[in-house]
Amino acid sequence: MNTILRNTRPTAKQMYLDPRTKILLCLTVSCVMMSSDIIGIMRFVLPCLAAIPLLFLVFLKKTKIAAYYVVMYIVTATVPRLLMPHVSPLFNLLFTGMIAMFTKLLPGMSMFCLLILTTTVSEFVAAMDRLHISKKISVPVSVMFRFIPTIREEYKAIRDAMRLRDLSWRNPMEMLEYRMVPLLTGLVTIGNELSTSALTRGLDSPQRRTNMCPIGFHWQDAVALLFCIAIIICYVLSAFFGW
Repeated sequence: MNTILRNTRPTAKQMYLDPRTKILLCLTVSCVMMSSDIIGIMRFVLPCLAAIPLLFLVFLKKTKIAAYYVVMYIVTATVPRLLMPHVSPLFNLLFTGMIAMFTKLLPGMSMFCLLILTTTVSEFVAAMDRLHISKKISVPVSVMFRFIPTIREEYKAIRDAMRLRDLSWRNPMEMLEYRMVPLLTGLVTIGNELSTSALTRGLDSPQRRTNMCPIGFHWQDAVALLFCIAIIICYVLSAFFGW
């Protein structure tokens, strides 16, 4: 077993990155996109940040999700500019402003989804232990890592059941009743089961846990770290010095 564990290497599904590096990328993309405007040097930085989730999706061979991401980003970036000169101020505030907001939210949300899809619970807990993060933070977040994929599986099962019963969107009230009610009921059950599972595995134990996940920093993590530092420097220069 020792030989097998020593020869274990990260797979493409893990993006060849340490979980701590992925968390840093997610925070950098989210914070800079939300707090920056397209002025000065940020006119070149923000498109680069928006392209990071696309690169990772292509690298993971998620072509369909990558296509959705490109289409949604192009729509949210171009539609407000085309509509704002031709509609009323109230419509701009209620509609085009919300669409433009998704331009800032979409890259951060995509990075968060990639973090969940490419990181196992064991890897995340091991990374949090290496960072000496309190169990009060790492345990709830680790439960959330399993919560979101479980919700997706539950929704697929409900959708298949609705197809067997020949229920479609032609009856919206029935679809709302037969999809949302079982889903909301399942969310409560899933949350309780995952919390119990986390406690059973001893995630909240004050003792240090042993872990067999082969996490660690490599050259690609160093490249990602330098990229995040460069992005933060550009943000500081733009925000405080008007570059």
